[in-house]
Amino acid sequence: MDGKRSGSSGETKRSFGSLWEKYAGSRLKEAGLRIITYNFRCRLGEIDIVARDGDYLVFVEVKCRKSLKHGNPVEAVTAYKQNRIRRVADFFLIRYKLPPGTPCRFDVFGILAMGSGRENIREYWIKDAF
Repeated sequence: MDGKRSGSSGETKRSFGSLWEKYAGSRLKEAGLRIITYNFRCRLGEIDIVARDGDYLVFVEVKCRKSLKHGNPVEAVTAYKQNRIRRVADFFLIRYKLPPGTPCRFDVFGILAMGSGRENIREYWIKDAF
């Protein structure tokens, strides 16, 4: 198995994640960030959103949950996941030949979607999370 999701369940999870990544992106835009790309992938992993906030290049991990049964969504960004995101960010900087010392920030955007309607959505945006 290559680690990719297959079947309708995987497609459903991917489309669910993509929906909330776009939601997070729209909220980040409202806050003044400029989205560079969604779902930057390389062999090392993936970063959900890459954006600019002034001089900062911002790498954003988006986590969404439907309940608090397994904790707050931001708690899902473990040390392992943080290290993976850092490695992918390093690859991004090299691939796009960004100068050494480019100011970078790692944010986490958690979404708790406990039903339909905006009043049932809670957001947790942690700037400079790690």
